[in-house]
Order: sequence, then C-alpha cells, then structure tokens
Amino acid sequence: LFVDGVSSVASLEFKMDEWGVDVIVSGSQKGFMLPAGLLLMAASPKAIEKGKTNQGRRAYFEFRDMIAQNANGYFPYTPSVPLLYGLKESLSILFEEGLDQVYKRHHHLAEGCRAAVAAWGLKCCAKEPKWNSDTVTAIVVPEGYDAAKVIETAYKRYNLALGAGLSEVAGKVFRIGHLGDLNELMLLGAIAGAEMAMLDHGIKVTPGSGVAAAQAVYRANPMLKM
Repeated sequence: LFVDGVSSVASLEFKMDEWGVDVIVSGSQKGFMLPAGLLLMAASPKAIEKGKTNQGRRAYFEFRDMIAQNANGYFPYTPSVPLLYGLKESLSILFEEGLDQVYKRHHHLAEGCRAAVAAWGLKCCAKEPKWNSDTVTAIVVPEGYDAAKVIETAYKRYNLALGAGLSEVAGKVFRIGHLGDLNELMLLGAIAGAEMAMLDHGIKVTPGSGVAAAQAVYRANPMLKM
C-alpha cells in the first residue's frame, strides 16, 4: 500500500503501522514548512524486502543504497544540506507544539475556511463533508466563471497565491491552503484576498461575509493555543 502524504504528513493524523501502509511519501514544502526539495519517505519491512527482489531500475527510490549509506551518516547522492538543517528545526517546532495540537490547529483553521465558503454561498469541491481536507479547501466557482481568472487577480492585484484546480476541475475551482506555519490571522488574510478577487471577477459574494464567518468560528474557540 503506497500513500501520497505530501499534503497530510505533519499536518494530519497518520498511523503507518496501524493502517498497514507500506510506503509513505511526503515533501518538505507543506506540513514541514520548508522550501520544496526534500523527499521524505518511510518504508515498511515488507516494502524493504520487496525492494531487494524488484528488478526495476531506480535511483532515489533504492532502499538498499540509502540504508547502506545512512549507516555511516551519508547519502548515496549529494543531499541539500541547508534543507536538512531546516528540517531539523521544523521537526523541533512541530514536536514543541505537540502533534496532537498540530492536528487540532489544522482542523480549527479549516473549519473557519469552510465556514467562509458557506457564507459566500459557494460549495467545496468535496462531495461530502467526510471528504473535506484540513490542509486545503477547494472552492467551486459558479457556472460561467473561470477560477483561473480569480487566481490571476488574487496574485497580480493582492499578491496572494491561490492554488489552481487540476485535471477535471481545472478552471472550475481555486484552492486555499491552510497548513504548516499558519495561524488564524494569516488565514483570514487569505480569505479576504480570495473574497476581493472573486468580487473583482464579478462573482456575486457579499463583501466581508467570508471573513466574518471565519472570525465567528475562531472567536468561538479562544482556548486553542496557536
């Protein structure tokens, strides 16, 4: 069982052994709060054993080379040493906050973002609440509008980077990420920027409605430490 954990590890609860995961792959640029450039991967004993007999050619996914070099504190290729120092610090930050609190913070932030979407009269891309993500919210724009234009306006006019819809939802959704080194006020800024970009593009949302809805969620939970 292989899992893509780029947008979940270090942000959402993950139980590799309990869930029977054999390989989990993540990256440095999301929950680990670093620039892109590091692949973080864990492999089960089963996966490592399978790797010994797999005849497919590979380099970065070769467990045996990595294990052999790591035993002496080295890598089988030139690593990004500055990113490794950054990773050490980001792990210290995560453990200082406490992973349980990290998960609660992400859910808290996400609930505010989803409240904003509802206040705009729009829908999340997730078909049911159980599929909502606590690390990113994909918002469906009304029929006849181009989400790419919202993203372009947000970036060029408000210096706000929103995520784009991919594949089948390209041009239909834009994404607000809420993971990593983030607090309520930072996310409120993103919600406000998205709101203004939609208004500039002609999407009929009530100015301030999304921000007010998110504020209500955050003010109702003042005991959460950030």
